[in-house]
Amino acid sequence: MPNGYTGNILRVDLSQGTTTVEHPDETFYRRYFGGAGFVAYYLLKELSKGIDPLGPENRLIFAAGPITGSPIAGSGRHTVGAKSPRSGALAKAEAGGFWGAELKRSGFDAIVIQGKARKPVYLWIHDGEAEIRDATHLWGKDTRDAQEAIRQELGDRLIRVAQIGPGGERMVRFASVVNDLKDSASRPGMGAVMGSKNLKAVAVRGLKSVPNAEPAKVRALTKWLAENYMQLARGFHDWGTGAGMDQYMAEGNLPIRNFRDGEFEDWAKTTAQALKNTGIRIGMENCWACPLRCKKVVKSEQPYAVDPAYGGPEYETLGSFGSTCGVSDLKAICKANELCNAYSIDTISAGVTIAFAMECFEKGLLTLEDTDGIDLRFGNAKAMLEVLEKIGKREGIGNLLAEGSAIAAKKIGHGAEQLAMHVKGVEIPMHEPRLKQGMGLIYATNAYGADHMVGVHDTFFKSQGPPLELAKSLGILEPIPVDDLGPQKVFLAKTMHLWRHFLDSVVMCTFLPYDYRQMAEIVEAVTGWNTSVLECLRVGERVVTMARTFNMREGITSADDRLPARCFTPTTSGPLSNTAINPKELDKAIHTFYEMMGWDRKTGNPTSDKLKELDVGWVLEKL
Repeated sequence: MPNGYTGNILRVDLSQGTTTVEHPDETFYRRYFGGAGFVAYYLLKELSKGIDPLGPENRLIFAAGPITGSPIAGSGRHTVGAKSPRSGALAKAEAGGFWGAELKRSGFDAIVIQGKARKPVYLWIHDGEAEIRDATHLWGKDTRDAQEAIRQELGDRLIRVAQIGPGGERMVRFASVVNDLKDSASRPGMGAVMGSKNLKAVAVRGLKSVPNAEPAKVRALTKWLAENYMQLARGFHDWGTGAGMDQYMAEGNLPIRNFRDGEFEDWAKTTAQALKNTGIRIGMENCWACPLRCKKVVKSEQPYAVDPAYGGPEYETLGSFGSTCGVSDLKAICKANELCNAYSIDTISAGVTIAFAMECFEKGLLTLEDTDGIDLRFGNAKAMLEVLEKIGKREGIGNLLAEGSAIAAKKIGHGAEQLAMHVKGVEIPMHEPRLKQGMGLIYATNAYGADHMVGVHDTFFKSQGPPLELAKSLGILEPIPVDDLGPQKVFLAKTMHLWRHFLDSVVMCTFLPYDYRQMAEIVEAVTGWNTSVLECLRVGERVVTMARTFNMREGITSADDRLPARCFTPTTSGPLSNTAINPKELDKAIHTFYEMMGWDRKTGNPTSDKLKELDVGWVLEKL
């Protein structure tokens, strides 16, 4: 067994009420690494075609990576995966904090959960043992109350809890799995899958250390980061995310009023700087073993009481409940962040879905009767919060919007589908694809829909600078315009896509300033494997190709690799008022992407030779 792993995979069958432990061999670990790799393997290996994502046959997977729980900064993340209730695709999401490290220290590399409990339950995992416990008394509680109750019941305040709130229990399709009250595995609806299984929480506690192959090298890498993070990542330390909105406004990256408009006069009221300068931000926190401390903590009394236990809004939340809804009330945005964490709801999809409903309301597609009397106009912060609570409770208009903008648009009809900003049912994040067109390409082709964490941020590579200097080691030698969709941009987008999936398999935070060779060195120092950047990219390629194969089996085709119609027209004003994606150029780029991935250029289906090349020929038996 390589260093960096426990060698134990916990299997849980909620229908039978049983737990077992498997012990994969070293080849399994090196082929899939962990995190996203484990998710791709178990879902493709064990799920039958066409199963209901909210049925007992679905698997819910919690997975660490080889570096999780090590003293390496950025190693405090884990992956949660399942067949998505939003698109039926293979899907996964990552979360930071301390839960993943605690899982590894409790003696397990991953948990694979199947079935459905007859009544609400939670898992209690500690020191190599696992038990299924009654959670009837926890069902209906928000995440803070549930975490407090679990810790009191088990008699340990250091227990880490990954859980769902009322939103996950009611299977809001964009429900998240929340750990430490503020870190969320969000986007493709993992919280809804957890709710469908009557699983309230997974509580973990462990004191087992995970051995490293080269402790001295691990210490040297840790020391390097501690000595250099203020120089290389000072902005994250000072502000967290959301400090660059001035640049975003100037270049058109900040979505405004459901991605329709290009000007938002009050944008400066919604930044990370405004959080600090107004006194709403009261502190900054860190994840496991990380000195960066990039996580905001906010507090407010009036007009909205905001509990600091729920952390504070990141850029995506500032944008989704701010400019995207036309709201400049920073305290209301902080309250929306708290509600999402308490209910276990994805802030991006919640904000963009509410913005969609606001535009429908202003166009007369939704009326006061439909909205329970709520004046759901852009800029109405009070209405935004009222609807958000209704989504969490699935009451009134909230029951419709809890399905997400794609399903809601079909039910509303009358052209509403043209206003729904989603890809494969997952709402577009706060990075404008009309500006970052390589990101738009990845939004379109990514297995489970629009995700800014697995794409290329084109603006980083439009001129000389540190990102491009690092990319030269991957063969990107000169700047590439943001609106370019030629073969070089496609190669850049593909390479970053593979790298991000490797990071999600290892599982590492993307904010830490390690270069590509350092990441390979980290894996080598922890595991003892003689690895390389090439193998790292290979892991990412394997995960992406397996996810694509899963989708192919489920009937998700190249026809689903598309962006919303709004992306092909300019914004009504602002920096992108004369800029839009050329649909023919995007279509050509998509098929070039397929070809570069070794997939069929026309259909986007992975070929049998590609699957065999990636050492996953067994997948052919599952098609």
